[in-house]
Amino acid sequence: MPSKPHHEAAAALDQNPHAIREPRENNLEMAIGHEVRAFRKKLGITVTDLSAATGISLGMLSKIENGNISPSLTTLQSLSRALGVPITAFFRRFEEPRNATFVKAGEGVNIERRGTRAGHQYSLLGHIDNNTSGVTVEPYLITLTAESDVFPTFQHDGMEFLYLLEGEVVYRHADQLYRMRPGDSLFFDADAPHGPEELVKLPCRYLSIISYPQRQSGRD
Repeated sequence: MPSKPHHEAAAALDQNPHAIREPRENNLEMAIGHEVRAFRKKLGITVTDLSAATGISLGMLSKIENGNISPSLTTLQSLSRALGVPITAFFRRFEEPRNATFVKAGEGVNIERRGTRAGHQYSLLGHIDNNTSGVTVEPYLITLTAESDVFPTFQHDGMEFLYLLEGEVVYRHADQLYRMRPGDSLFFDADAPHGPEELVKLPCRYLSIISYPQRQSGRD
């Protein structure tokens, strides 16, 4: 299936990259509401079911799940009993640290990845375990030299984004070939065979950003 035109793809995106969170004083209520809704859906019960089990009105439950009200300890205790979780579980999202990784130029960690081919140098630029998104992201700076193998059949879970910084390469994805020069990018489903088909101008350096659901492995 051909890819969507750029304007159609952009129209499908519904997240504002410049959005801001609720004011700080409302973050706790939002975090509690998120957890209440998540635990309820995990049990497969409706708001009406939860209302009947706790004696909390539908309107109140709606306000709690939407983060519009600060529930009392008595209310949280009723919810914890009905949902089968400790009260502290409702605060988990609020208390989780939000981590960041900063890597100075040239200080990425050079690693041997599973399936690494000869001459493919991988420099890991950052990694955050157990983040709140549920997605693992692996950003690499990959360098190919005259000693590098061409290997167009990498295949793994997740999505991958490439951005060519230096050199020139013919990159394969499934049955398509893309001649990439500095500034070109390629974004694709990594479940299809992919990889460098022809090394045209060396050395070749590109960013490779791989994302996949946590607790799964996605490796070139």
